[in-house]
Amino acid sequence: MAFGLSHLTKVAFGLSHLTKVAFGLTWGLLAGRVAGVTGTKFFESVDDVEARLAETGYLASEAVATTVFLADVLGKPLLIEGPAGVGKTELAKAVAQASGSRLVRLQCYEGVDESRALYEWNHAKQLLRITAGRDETWDDARTDIFSEEFLLARPLLTAIKGDEPTVLLIDETDKADVEIEGLLLEVLGDFQITVPELGTIRASRPPFVVLTSNATRELSEALRRRCLFLHIGFPDAELEQRIVRLKVPGLDDTVAESLVKVITALRAMELRKAPSVAETIDWARTLLALGADKLSEDVVRATLGVILKHQDDVVKADARLELDKS
Repeated sequence: MAFGLSHLTKVAFGLSHLTKVAFGLTWGLLAGRVAGVTGTKFFESVDDVEARLAETGYLASEAVATTVFLADVLGKPLLIEGPAGVGKTELAKAVAQASGSRLVRLQCYEGVDESRALYEWNHAKQLLRITAGRDETWDDARTDIFSEEFLLARPLLTAIKGDEPTVLLIDETDKADVEIEGLLLEVLGDFQITVPELGTIRASRPPFVVLTSNATRELSEALRRRCLFLHIGFPDAELEQRIVRLKVPGLDDTVAESLVKVITALRAMELRKAPSVAETIDWARTLLALGADKLSEDVVRATLGVILKHQDDVVKADARLELDKS
């Protein structure tokens, strides 16, 4: 269902403004009517999400703000997909900042395993304890060395154990091996972790969970079912100009407008790597540092390396861009 904002930003779970009116619901009432659901309750409404994220410097569309609010109210993990550099990770950071929560981050990569994601035992400390207690029986020593004192909590366990408001960011989930998804299913399904030597550790205060993916690998349907889904694409020209003005306030408005037009034209080309929003901001800062008062052909060609990182993309852009030659 379209939200009527940017066709590039799509939400798989949510209601459009017209549908909300038709059902006669406000999001504040919705929060009170979800029986048996314990969300993180960071925000009061969709408008509250949008306003508080803006205070952190993150300009969210209605689609983004709505999905964040629903994840907050329903206590569901939020899976965000989209191209690199569109603000997926920054959204998690902004939610943490806006809600005054600590941010716990699990950076995924090929080969990340349970000992890096969940927990591991401090073997060196255990060995020292055993050595110091040579006169003890094994049963006494075992009870001691398999206590929480010797447990090294990794991001998933850290987020579950804490009593303070927490945002758990599982970043670039698609880079992890398929096997790690089985571990995530237990954590995200019941917000609990089983340590054989200690038992089951349950979250007293479930975290707000954000998973990001660049879609380099298809995530399992089982993992997707546990999440609300949000796709963040490149922003429309109006929103991107607002972002540039917010992040680079000293840049001339005319230059900002011209810059976004060039970025939009580049994204319409079949490039190996289209410029991200982060690279748009870098380019704006570059132009400000150079004191550019207009986006001339010479300025663009001299600075294309800020936004394009492959020579064949530079050559294609150089040939196809229609620029001011003055």
